[in-house]
Amino acid sequence: MIPHAIVLALLWAAFLVLSVVAFVAILVTERYPRAIFDFNVGVLRWSWRVAYYSYGALGTDRYPPFTLDDVPDYPARLDVDHPEHLSRGLVLVKWWLLALPHYLIVAVLTSNGLRWVDQSVPVGWTWETTGGGQWLWQGGGLIALLALVAGLSLLFTGRYPQGLYDLLIGLNRWVLRVGAYAGLMTDTYPPFRLDQGGGEELRDSPYGDVPAPEDLLGRPSGRPVYGQRAAGWSTGAVVTVVAGSLAVLLGLGLMGGGAALMGARQDGWVTSPTRTVQTEGYAVTTRALVLEGAGLDEGLGQIRVRAEDDAGGDIFVGIARAADAASYLAGVEHSVVTGPLAVNLQDVRGDAPATPPEQAGVWLDSSTGPGLQSVAVTAQAGSWVVVAMPADGTAGLRAHVDVAATLPWLTPAGGVLLVLGVVLLLGGAAALALAVRSATVPGWR
Repeated sequence: MIPHAIVLALLWAAFLVLSVVAFVAILVTERYPRAIFDFNVGVLRWSWRVAYYSYGALGTDRYPPFTLDDVPDYPARLDVDHPEHLSRGLVLVKWWLLALPHYLIVAVLTSNGLRWVDQSVPVGWTWETTGGGQWLWQGGGLIALLALVAGLSLLFTGRYPQGLYDLLIGLNRWVLRVGAYAGLMTDTYPPFRLDQGGGEELRDSPYGDVPAPEDLLGRPSGRPVYGQRAAGWSTGAVVTVVAGSLAVLLGLGLMGGGAALMGARQDGWVTSPTRTVQTEGYAVTTRALVLEGAGLDEGLGQIRVRAEDDAGGDIFVGIARAADAASYLAGVEHSVVTGPLAVNLQDVRGDAPATPPEQAGVWLDSSTGPGLQSVAVTAQAGSWVVVAMPADGTAGLRAHVDVAATLPWLTPAGGVLLVLGVVLLLGGAAALALAVRSATVPGWR
């Protein structure tokens, strides 16, 4: 399966991008461009062959072909009629709102749920328990689970139960119908019906009848079959459309990342979420924060720490070298923040400070008073500690704190990502246009 999984990951990226193009085309012209339609049907067809071969059905030992085309003698086949017209109104809602009930069902059918989780998770069917965690089958994955049962039957008896086979084909047929509907290929709402086993009737073939393939159990499928090519999708056109789609997706990602970087600075600062720290002691400090290397002022710029007493009282906040802060707090009862995000505190026993913090004389920068207090320093090499404590030196503090930096490189980097994203987006769109044009058969709409 591995080679097919790699190729299908690329093809589904192209499927996604081309579906957006088809969405716009349907909205404007009420038609699904034929070349794009045949490519996307080809991706569904390829996916179904691989699923049928693997744990979507375990229906054949014959290796799936690497092609978007219909292969008449392959045991698993799929075709979708190209619609002459599609509704502009439905295309706006069918792929998300109208298909929502089917999405819930498909999630149950296709969500593979065997996962390694922490022992604290209380849900799921326990598969195996070892130190520190457990294997759980968490909801869903009915198709894969039934295929596993079929695999065990084949392993120990050499037989595939007919009823199980028919059920798996019916479930996969449901999933594929929803895929075609959500992929904008039809306005016909998928039925809430489990059509098990056998082959569905196909329309009359313009290519003429060819011998029907045999199903897994060696019996004729009883349906007319015919070969159908995926429009003019040569290998070169497929490679071009995949490369163009990846360029479009990467371009959109870079543009989004660039915009996020440029928008991350508020009033010149990139600020962390506000956290609450609390201690019964006389101070809260960070662990020693070590800054090393050249260019810290260009990388981090200025660093700011803000703190506000929860009760509105006077609060002191200061930044000092770790050795100086340790000397001031020696023998003082305080708490040390041990986690960068989750506020985990380690209590240190001691007494009250001998000197109020303002008079300690160890601070690189400090601020005292009611309300939000802020200190800011230019990033420089060394080992540093941030200290917050009641300004009057009493015990007990509950404060809201945040940390920020200017990060001078952020805006230029965001601009570079935006430019690269635009270039990739335009280049990918051009590649898509060329590929679709080369794959369009003359006379098709």
